[in-house]
Amino acid sequence: MKKYLLTKYSLLILFQAIFGINFYALGQFTPRQLTLSEAIEISKNQSPASLNARQTFRKSYWEFRSFRALYLPSLGFTSTLPDINQTITPYLKSDGTQTYVSTKYISAQANLALAQKIGITGGTISINSYLSGVNNVNSFNQLPFLSYPINVELSQPVFAYNPYRWDKKIKPLNYSLAKRKYIEEIEQISISTTDYFFSLLQAQVEKKIALINLSNADTLYRIAKGRYQLGKIAENELLNMELSFLKSQAAVENAILALDNAQFRFKSFLRLQDSIPLVLLPPDNIVFFKIDPQKAVTVANEHSSTPLDVKKKLLVAASDVNFAKLDGRFDAQIHALIGLQQSGPTIPDAYLNPLDQRQVSVKLTIPIIDWGVARGQIKMAQSQEEIAKNEAEQQIIDFQRNVYLKVIEFNMQQNQLKIAAKSDTVARKSYEVIKGRFLIGKMNSILELNNAQIDKDNTEKSYYLALQTFWRTYYEIRKMSLFDFLKNEPLPFDLRDFK
Repeated sequence: MKKYLLTKYSLLILFQAIFGINFYALGQFTPRQLTLSEAIEISKNQSPASLNARQTFRKSYWEFRSFRALYLPSLGFTSTLPDINQTITPYLKSDGTQTYVSTKYISAQANLALAQKIGITGGTISINSYLSGVNNVNSFNQLPFLSYPINVELSQPVFAYNPYRWDKKIKPLNYSLAKRKYIEEIEQISISTTDYFFSLLQAQVEKKIALINLSNADTLYRIAKGRYQLGKIAENELLNMELSFLKSQAAVENAILALDNAQFRFKSFLRLQDSIPLVLLPPDNIVFFKIDPQKAVTVANEHSSTPLDVKKKLLVAASDVNFAKLDGRFDAQIHALIGLQQSGPTIPDAYLNPLDQRQVSVKLTIPIIDWGVARGQIKMAQSQEEIAKNEAEQQIIDFQRNVYLKVIEFNMQQNQLKIAAKSDTVARKSYEVIKGRFLIGKMNSILELNNAQIDKDNTEKSYYLALQTFWRTYYEIRKMSLFDFLKNEPLPFDLRDFK
């Protein structure tokens, strides 16, 4: 009875696989059909990998916006309202003796400043308006208010390392690199989705194969028992058929478990939280096309993140050398200020008839003996720059070679897929012929039948593996070149998605 129920269940699933009868519609859930392109679209929109890629780029975007804002004029207001200070201070009397008196100050100040960084020179220029008031409670002869109605201040290093000069080269490069890496992350999501998709598809195929094999094994075992009773086959052949039937039962159980696991991993990657079973549709309606390897290398050099990343590393190395040469060496710092100033007992008086204010200072830093520290820093930075150049050259060579070989591999996939499809058809027909001969009693070799079944199963799995290789290679080329060779255009990027 147990074997009968299992056979009946197997035939039910077999009819569903062959004729497309939807028995799930009679149950709680109707299975959801899903194509590879639909799965990729879902993963790009809601998978954890996609959400992380978006947030990573958004962080780079706002870093670049903040960097650009550093070179725009900044207007700021600072104030202290009030500052109360009561303390004991020394006081010199008219007879030359010193005593201590208790003093109390109440002060306030406000400053309005418009500042601008000078990227070319590394200096800073600002326009300021300043007002302060100090009230000594114990004194009556005082001018409590001091104003600087306007002054212009310049602070300029002469020989120092200029970080702004290098940032204006490196920061925009970082932003462009972030955009390209984001697109590459999206293409990597397509690659990962393809792997998960075909892993589940293979599990579905293996379950279908296991159920068909179970049905065939059940039929052949019952026929073999009848022939054994008639003395047409030996006992060992009957035992082999029984063993094949038992193995088919175990294969069905294993296939069901593998299918559940593959479906769980796939839905977890897509972040699908429902309980609806999935039925994947093989993406075998392929538009074959060839890619010129040299063209692929050219567009990859133009659009990929790898050449841009190499350029960034070389700029950072050159910046480090420049820093080592200028840091701790002879330097001069110029500070200049010109404006107006006045003081008075009231605020209006502090702005009446302002006087000129001028200030110029030059600060020199001259290292005399450093025992070779600066020279050592320069040599280390130069050595690191040479290492970066050598690594960059090799990285570009490897990158171009990998693109070229990947395109060659892709161009071979059309023929490989056709061979796999033809092999599947031939193995399937061969198995049916051998099985038919066994059913009518014209073949007595169980080994030949088993081998034909194994070939049939393996060639069907190989076909889907070849299909997976084609699509995976296709998305790998898109990731490496950031170019859609089917549409003959760069992969799109829309900044509005991140604002």
